[in-house]
Amino acid sequence: MILKAKERGGGRQLGLYLLKTDTNEHVAVHDMRGFVSSDLPDALQEVDTICRCTRATNSLFSMSFNPPHEAAVSTEAFEAAIEAVEQKLGLENQPRVIVFHEREGRRHAHAVWSRIDAGKMRAIPLPFYKLKLRDISRDLFFEHGWRMPRGLVDSKERDPLNFSRAEWEQAKRANQDPRALKAMFRECWAIPDSRKAFASALQARGYYLARGNNQRFVAMDYRGAVYNVTKWMGLRTKAVRAKLGEAQDLPSLEQTKSAVADRMSDMLRRHVTAKEAAFDRQATKLALHREQVVARQRGERAALDAAHEKRWAAETADRTKRLSKGFRGIWDRMTGQRGRQTAQNEREALDALRRDRREKDALIEHHLDERRDFHAVAKQLRESHAKDIEDLHCDIARYVRLEAKAVPEIAEHSRDADKPQKERPRRRSKQREPDRSM
Repeated sequence: MILKAKERGGGRQLGLYLLKTDTNEHVAVHDMRGFVSSDLPDALQEVDTICRCTRATNSLFSMSFNPPHEAAVSTEAFEAAIEAVEQKLGLENQPRVIVFHEREGRRHAHAVWSRIDAGKMRAIPLPFYKLKLRDISRDLFFEHGWRMPRGLVDSKERDPLNFSRAEWEQAKRANQDPRALKAMFRECWAIPDSRKAFASALQARGYYLARGNNQRFVAMDYRGAVYNVTKWMGLRTKAVRAKLGEAQDLPSLEQTKSAVADRMSDMLRRHVTAKEAAFDRQATKLALHREQVVARQRGERAALDAAHEKRWAAETADRTKRLSKGFRGIWDRMTGQRGRQTAQNEREALDALRRDRREKDALIEHHLDERRDFHAVAKQLRESHAKDIEDLHCDIARYVRLEAKAVPEIAEHSRDADKPQKERPRRRSKQREPDRSM
């Protein structure tokens, strides 16, 4: 199970993000403890309010628990992993919320703790928490028999194509696949041995090296979208400058955008629009089908929850009836019969809770299997669109290069046309003269 964590503030913003249903197919608030409010954004806002009385800036510790894509993980397994993190980091009894998300056929969990110790009015320190979480993650892979990622075995072998949420959002705004986009940058970086070669490799794929803010290396596409080369390469600024030098003599963003825009013809713009419209039509059909499936699944889960509540109420009433009242109840207390009956009721209630969870987990796994075929089709569509976008960038790059070469030639011809033409001497025809000897 991959564990990702971050110290952060902004409780209300985080709470609203955890409840988003536009990108997540199913969202379930599993557990909340230690808060006054029962509303998730308000509850996390409470922590920010208390934090103002301390010197801390990051009041929350947010984590995501991500099992392998095809793994069927029970609710108890997620809870056990969360408890292990609490004990390892010293967050026991701290206010906490657990939220389950399902997206693209995969279920994962988010857990958020308050770092503020209300008794001492200070933030709980979390030194070396990334190393501690790495050890827990390895233990979880061994415990469940999952194949461990190479990057978890050796940090030097981490997948260079992993991307942050900000990079994912930026790629989606540009209507591109973030994995393909990052792979493109890595490929361009691996080929050249100089800045000129790197810029040529980018330009061949429809991206143009430019100077961004604070003298940073950036790449711009034909839409004018700007990509920070350092972040998308996953390298440090020092390493990028060691290979590319300084960015002072590169064209600015405004100059690059103007140059590309001037060379984009109406025909090419229509071609871009047509490709994107075709993808949008297909994606809209898939999104509509997805919404219908998710709506039906939400109804099935709501019906199961209602059935569980009804059965729980009936079973609780039956267990309560076993406890005698009046003088018989006093006698049962004196003889210990009430204590034995109470213990039996608690065991039966725990068994009923576990039974309900097994039924809910079985339904969730059935729903995940049902959506996996859909997501396979959606993935194939995204990959095909990513290939189309890559080809489109290359076509645009070739067009811009041709346009750039054609401009000087046209200008040269126009200058020649303005010059006065010199009269050329008329050449005498080479006709044979008649024989005068006759």
